[in-house]
Amino acid sequence: MSLISFIKDAGEKLFGHHDDAATTATPTDGTPATVDVATANANAAAAILTYIQTQNLQAQDLNIEYDGASGVATVSGIAEDQATKEKILLAAGNVHGVSHVQDNLSVTTPSPASGLYTVQKGDTLSSIAKSQLGNANDYNEIFEANRPLLTSPDKIYPGQVLRIPEKQ
Repeated sequence: MSLISFIKDAGEKLFGHHDDAATTATPTDGTPATVDVATANANAAAAILTYIQTQNLQAQDLNIEYDGASGVATVSGIAEDQATKEKILLAAGNVHGVSHVQDNLSVTTPSPASGLYTVQKGDTLSSIAKSQLGNANDYNEIFEANRPLLTSPDKIYPGQVLRIPEKQ
């Protein structure tokens, strides 16, 4: 299996706290208190799983584990096809606080993997299509390859990782 890198400070904000809040909290008296790290990690993993499910991405026995200290989300289960697998991995990785996704997903119908592209400041789907597919007008292929994670071709952000489909 593989480890996919993401930008830790980009993505959906699911955890409701800053990165350091996973391990410490400040009670009302101002003294630091230790939060149960295992509980914080389990809550973060549950939030990632819920986010994936809200995107209507499903896999048999889908399981997420999260280690807040390293920023690694581990995804396991069996996806129906390669596209679903990739979307699940991207949904898990495009979460604020996740720097890597350990891919332990398998697929029932294997096919070649798509390319990945990390959005840079100033990128548009058209500019990405031009650089990755050779034609700016192919932006809709990238948009469709990333549904339901993308809701509009205009809603991409720096640090987001996108699937780049094979040129048809």
